[in-house]
Amino acid sequence: MPTEAKKKKRYLYEVDLMRCIFIFGVLINHVSSLFTNAVSKSSGAYEFFTATHLMPHFTRMGFMFVTGLVLFLGNYKKDHLDIVPFWIKRFKGSGIPYVFWNGFYILITLLVMGSFTFPEWLGEWEDALLHGNRFYLYYILVTMQLYLIFPIMLWLYKRFVNRHNLIISISALIQLLFLFYIKYIFPHQDHANWPYLFRSYGMFVLTYQFYFMAGAYVSIHYDKVTTLLMTYQKRIYAITACLSLGTIGLYYYNTKILGLSRHYAHLVHQPYMMIYAIFMIATIFALSLHYAKNREKPSLQWLRRSVDLSSKLSFGIYLTQTASLAIFGLVIDWINPYLSDIVLALLFPLGYLLVLGGAWLISYFCYKVSPFGILIGRPNHIKKGN
Repeated sequence: MPTEAKKKKRYLYEVDLMRCIFIFGVLINHVSSLFTNAVSKSSGAYEFFTATHLMPHFTRMGFMFVTGLVLFLGNYKKDHLDIVPFWIKRFKGSGIPYVFWNGFYILITLLVMGSFTFPEWLGEWEDALLHGNRFYLYYILVTMQLYLIFPIMLWLYKRFVNRHNLIISISALIQLLFLFYIKYIFPHQDHANWPYLFRSYGMFVLTYQFYFMAGAYVSIHYDKVTTLLMTYQKRIYAITACLSLGTIGLYYYNTKILGLSRHYAHLVHQPYMMIYAIFMIATIFALSLHYAKNREKPSLQWLRRSVDLSSKLSFGIYLTQTASLAIFGLVIDWINPYLSDIVLALLFPLGYLLVLGGAWLISYFCYKVSPFGILIGRPNHIKKGN
């Protein structure tokens, strides 16, 4: 047996914090949409929410990056990948939550609407599983596609071991050209007869290929990349701050010059957003490295405990956010007639914390109470080893 197989795997505490930041950021986007729809379109609050909506919109790409990073950390140095056991393990971990939460949310929706019938439930459930377009569960559909092509990615990086810089450069160029196509050409084409994953490109794994490939690249060249991040961190932070403010300009460019609707103006699939996402990921990575270095300090014990637990719950928070968002949406509908737009907007931080807290508590319950852990990708019987 190879000696490296016996070595204890290096645990990257920085990845725990990155997971937390990216999933918590996803909820910022979704809570922001709730508040945007609640305020008057003629109000300053509406203008603020729409103009700043793209700022936290890097989180999806961050999630994809971390997924690629973690997959390669666990498999690149292995002499051989047992593909079938790999697929069984991964599809079980993602597939069971995907099937359950789709079915559960559809059941609750039909019951609330008073239109439940068993055939209707099964029909909508099947449709949701096939298309991944309900309840923000597209990420799991994309991830399961990634598992299918992961052996090819692994082979590519191992086969061309001296060409990794070329591989990631080509991947980045393809991604950038694809985003130009998506923004400026795709909307003007007829997609009626296109395959589903081509016309609904947000559900297609290759739409995010660069972020998966970048995660893989960083995993392989981890020490080199982290040294680079620490060396140029101040410049990275400054560029990231400028790019973040630039998303406001991007929104007005999209709406005032290109004449795009709010939906298209806020799409994450834009060339500018790729550059922004790269720097945001680099910034969060650098900050997370500082966290990993200092996490054992007595003054940071509260943060360490919070991150350790929340990183384990991060996938569950993503899965259960729909329940928390739906409940808070009812609260907004109830209080909206009694509050001005500005007061409602000022409640955004509180609303975000309530939604995040609700999803966190649901996930924590599943994590602690058997057998519900499997519903958030954390089977209770193996919890102790994590």
